[in-house]
Amino acid sequence: MPKTSAPAHIRVGHPAPAAVRSTGILVTLVLGGLTALPPLSMDMYLPALPGVAGALHAPAATVQLTLTACLVGMALGQLVVGPMSDKWGRRRPLLIGMVVYVAATAVCAFAPSAGLLIGFRLLQGLAGAAGIVIARAVVRDLYDGMDMARFFSTLMLISGVAPVVAPLIGGQILQITDWRGVFVLLTFIGALLTLVVWKWLHETLPPEQRHPGGVGHALRTMRELLADRVFTGYLLSGGLAFGALFAYISASPFVVQEIYGASPQTFSLLFGINSVGLVAVGQLNGKVLVGRVSLDKALGFGLSVITLAAGALLLMTTGVFGHVGLFPIAAGLFVLMSAMGLAMPNTNAQALMRTPHAAGSASALLGTSTFLLGAVTSPLVGIAGEATAAPMAVVQLVCALGAGTCFLAMCRPWQQRGAVPEPRR
Repeated sequence: MPKTSAPAHIRVGHPAPAAVRSTGILVTLVLGGLTALPPLSMDMYLPALPGVAGALHAPAATVQLTLTACLVGMALGQLVVGPMSDKWGRRRPLLIGMVVYVAATAVCAFAPSAGLLIGFRLLQGLAGAAGIVIARAVVRDLYDGMDMARFFSTLMLISGVAPVVAPLIGGQILQITDWRGVFVLLTFIGALLTLVVWKWLHETLPPEQRHPGGVGHALRTMRELLADRVFTGYLLSGGLAFGALFAYISASPFVVQEIYGASPQTFSLLFGINSVGLVAVGQLNGKVLVGRVSLDKALGFGLSVITLAAGALLLMTTGVFGHVGLFPIAAGLFVLMSAMGLAMPNTNAQALMRTPHAAGSASALLGTSTFLLGAVTSPLVGIAGEATAAPMAVVQLVCALGAGTCFLAMCRPWQQRGAVPEPRR
């Protein structure tokens, strides 16, 4: 078979297998499906949160812990799966995680109590972490530089369809059944994606590029990655920005439906519109800005807009402008969500560009910080009860200010930077 030169977007020294190169579009769709699974698991369930509280006779704060548990699981699971994928390759840990995800989701559909639902949401998150961390690691196996930033923006387009359609699907499911039907559908989606991964996603990490070390080596690698100030700055900037996003995800079902009296279908429509904004800005980043504007400038602008939107929401929810209706609040949330399209792909790209030698471990750290910070914000937004949206806005503003501070103080975008030195083996 004649040799062919690797495409320009494939990293030098890390050629992708021929099967991957010949099915690039299919691989993109598979990776998009893997990154879409977390928002599907979260957002399809959102319109049902008030219904879950009533059906299981649990307060809103307890029901919100079902979101927190899933996030904590996704955070901790990535710490395990990321190093495993650096040692054993991407494919085997991914398939194991997907099978466990399907089983845990099926049990959630029949959970008789809030406590059991929280427990299996934790397991669902632990298993679902495989798709998140390995999808990012596969991108790092295949791409570098601006091409990696563009690919992350492409993934945002594909995975961004999930938060657009998920609450809409969830709202429609609630018209014909209850919240348990949401988990039944998630079980089917997980099983279908598992089959697609098994059949079409080939291995992207050759054996000679794997790390033979065990837990000790993985911990040492993560410690050396975290010792790099710039990498940690991007990690914290992205994680805190996601914290602001998840404050919205966790609080919005109660804010929109309980405080402003909207129906589950109206909430789903508004959530979908906000997700369209995020996807559109992500595509603007990948198709227009990347290559013309530095990634740091685009990231800094995105964090600035998030901060301004969070500040405006705080002023509105605390009554500074008097009583405001649903439309101004929805407009502020739309701006905040849209600006995430600049923050999320660029923090991932900038951090992973510094870690070509340990993409799995770096991806695990990025994902863990993101989901842990999201898990912290989830219960905080309901700390003052269901009658005010001010805690949501406070959490969003604190997260946005923290993200901007970490970006400026630790990443120092005005300086030239190189990759992180490869850890000693």
